[in-house]
Amino acid sequence: MFTGLIEGVGSLQAIESRGGDARLRIAVGTLPFTDPAMGESIAVNGVCLTVVGFDAAHFEADASTETLALTTLGALVPGRALNLERAMLPTDRLGGHLVSGHVDGVGRVASIHEDARAQRWRFDAPAALLKYVAHKGSVCVDGVSLTVNVVDAGGFEVALVPHTVAHTAFAQAATGDPVNLEVDMIARYVERLLQANLSAGGGPSTGVSA
Repeated sequence: MFTGLIEGVGSLQAIESRGGDARLRIAVGTLPFTDPAMGESIAVNGVCLTVVGFDAAHFEADASTETLALTTLGALVPGRALNLERAMLPTDRLGGHLVSGHVDGVGRVASIHEDARAQRWRFDAPAALLKYVAHKGSVCVDGVSLTVNVVDAGGFEVALVPHTVAHTAFAQAATGDPVNLEVDMIARYVERLLQANLSAGGGPSTGVSA
């Protein structure tokens, strides 16, 4: 699990095709990388990847065909800035929201506008995902936990404070760039529970029985 609070910005050093899937070599950049471990999880632009090799300044991770097809990782080029977050510990503060690192789909940066000292960013998103995006709810964009200010039939808007722009890969992003999207998992569980209840012949639930 992750929080959506980016710990550092790294970069893609190389991507090697391996029989249809790929191995990524990533420079850790500003990510604190003390005591790394084989098999640990690191979110790379919001995608949970497993460390299969490392040195003091890099780690390697495999991306399956499913991951390459459903995220932006397959289209990355060497040198691309990447948002990095190591998996949270039980003692960590949950400053963002609960993020699984399981990307739901790919959106796109639609516009960027200055808004006082902050920036207002609009993202286009697939209609199938927008039903899970709520005004003042949480959404994860390229691994960053953000609060939704506006949502409509075509996409959603968020405000990025100067600190977020300066300490994430958003500082190097531009209009038209693809982004990984993960919706709030609570919305998905609520939908699944309602579907199960309706499939069983019940109406909408009005409460929880003990």
